[in-house]
Amino acid sequence: MTFEPAPEQPFWARALKVAGIAAGIILAGVLVVTGASYLGRTVGDAIGSRDGGQTPVDVEPGLPVTIEIPPGSSGQDIGVILASNGVVRSALEFEVAVRNVNAAQQLQAGTYELTTLMDPADVVAVLVSGPAAAVYRVTIPEGLRIGEILLRLAEGTPHDFSDFESVLVDGSVSTSLREIPEEPTLRDWEGLLFPDTYEFSQSAEPQAILQRMSSTMEQRVESVDWSAWEELGHTQYQGIVLASLIETEVRVDEERPVVSSVIHNRLAEGMALEIDATVLYALDTRDPAEFDREVDSPYNTYRNPDLPPTPIAAPGRASLEAAASPDETPYFYYVLSDEEGHHAFAETLEEHNANVQQARDDGVLP
Repeated sequence: MTFEPAPEQPFWARALKVAGIAAGIILAGVLVVTGASYLGRTVGDAIGSRDGGQTPVDVEPGLPVTIEIPPGSSGQDIGVILASNGVVRSALEFEVAVRNVNAAQQLQAGTYELTTLMDPADVVAVLVSGPAAAVYRVTIPEGLRIGEILLRLAEGTPHDFSDFESVLVDGSVSTSLREIPEEPTLRDWEGLLFPDTYEFSQSAEPQAILQRMSSTMEQRVESVDWSAWEELGHTQYQGIVLASLIETEVRVDEERPVVSSVIHNRLAEGMALEIDATVLYALDTRDPAEFDREVDSPYNTYRNPDLPPTPIAAPGRASLEAAASPDETPYFYYVLSDEEGHHAFAETLEEHNANVQQARDDGVLP
């Protein structure tokens, strides 16, 4: 069978056919690109924002940032939070770091103090450890009385004065420095809480706070060499009493061992200590205008030639050491000599009276 050759198409027909094929190819390409773009947008909308924290951030490194991770946040959610605050460069690199250590189920909600542009692995480690416990700092100065200490604690913690008082008098707090009576008063705890700057967690209860202060005083007292004091027939607790007298009398650190020597010398001679601070303690005041040396109290060292029955304040480390290791001096008297807190010391009453008159002439004493 033979075929007759088809007649040759006109030029315009062949050109039209080529144009149609080219148009089809172009249309197919447009459809592919459009479909891919639509698919990408659809997937992006399904998993979150179109950026989702994936775009690298441009921020100065090392700046402090406070981050709040809400409960129930996924790794992707956390990545977006971190990236949007500049903690990591992108959410993707954080998610990769999470997958590397399989920590997706260990990330903890809470408030974190971070910095910008951290290593994602370090951020993961922080979030796995959880937020740091909130703490507060309370400073208890040397020389405060027990009631004043509890007031400071009530001002600096979430607890009330009565909360602290209750655990001190109900036996919840212990000390090895003295035997606390079965029905103690606050005065029985005088001088047994060490003055210092403390940090407590927000969850710390009054008992834990006071026990820490009591245990700290035990440690400070035990670190002092009391052998010479004990050879004189005194106890460590009486050493705390002596240290409290030094604490209330001395403002110039180098004078602590000297004042201690005066008290030691008077005790050795059976002389009344005649310390004004003990009288004010007996009167439950700090106002010198209310001073009364005739008050009937075991704390009145003008009428009782011995140490008071308890400390009259909380002594610090320097006063404890001065009580145990006084200077060797011939002094039996001292009086304030200037506004800075220095004292003039004397061996005899005549010398002392002259020092007192000089202090009055200088306007130091009324």
